[in-house]
Amino acid sequence: MTTVFTDSTMPDERRRERLYGGDLFVTSPSPAVRALVDFARELIEDAFAPYDPVVAQHELPVEKFVEIFGPLKPKFIHHPKTKGLIADVVRGLGSDLDETYIDVPRLRGATSDGYLTAGVGYAFPLHRDVWWSAPLAQINWWLPIYDFESESSMAFHPHYWTSGISNGSEEFNYYVYNATGRAQAAQHVAKDTRKQPGPREPVQADPQLRVVCPVGSVIGFSAAQMHSTVPNTSGRTRFSIDFRTVNVADLRAGRSAPNVDTQCEGTSLRDFRRGSDQAAMPADVVAQYDSGEIPEGAVLVFDPNAAKAPADSMAIGPNGR
Repeated sequence: MTTVFTDSTMPDERRRERLYGGDLFVTSPSPAVRALVDFARELIEDAFAPYDPVVAQHELPVEKFVEIFGPLKPKFIHHPKTKGLIADVVRGLGSDLDETYIDVPRLRGATSDGYLTAGVGYAFPLHRDVWWSAPLAQINWWLPIYDFESESSMAFHPHYWTSGISNGSEEFNYYVYNATGRAQAAQHVAKDTRKQPGPREPVQADPQLRVVCPVGSVIGFSAAQMHSTVPNTSGRTRFSIDFRTVNVADLRAGRSAPNVDTQCEGTSLRDFRRGSDQAAMPADVVAQYDSGEIPEGAVLVFDPNAAKAPADSMAIGPNGR
């Protein structure tokens, strides 16, 4: 059974325990989240001017949309203002910034009616973020930038919480993907040919759970939770932000969601920075979760500034969402 908690007041430690058990958490709009959203809107609207971003797809050829949105994603991710705003959001969620490590946020754009389905607009089918070498103790946080509908939302598939499927994660090495797939996002417009995990067998999308929340709200869920991008039929591009957190005490103690079907190599833990001072994840913690060999030419931490392409489309655990 999956429970959706709305505006829960339980302590963060207890909340993480429930998230590791497959529950979802939704918060009402807050000033910290609205500040982050307002900043994202400013960047998006400046980039798409004079068009309204949520309907610009009806005015622009898809190549022009990619030309605008591709560079916008890393601009938001690495803007000096973004880190502080994200830390404020995490603090507002009740997490201890001295124990909480945060990955960089991702800016998403899910266009409508099959306009853009590859690269920077890739919509992931049913998946768990842990297939992409995310730690099982990772918590995902998702928030809308503009109002959205059920027809342009994210779907959860909790009936897979304890049921594994064939997914290709045994062929995925995080460090190899850093060196190749992530840097190639903006090169894919008509079709996404990057090798990455995904269902290797028929899946059942239903029953599914969709959460529609107002701008300023946040949805929290485990990286092990099966979820997907709902095929957008709303007629509007859905813009959103997602980021990830891990608690270092949980990592050291081995507290996490269960592993039902993940066999990937490598770990994304080096990407996380402590919320209070941006310190790197302790090396002994990384070593505790690293796996597999590091092939020649592999990249331990993705650096979009060193990549040839201008955009990073994927989270560790996509959420093409």
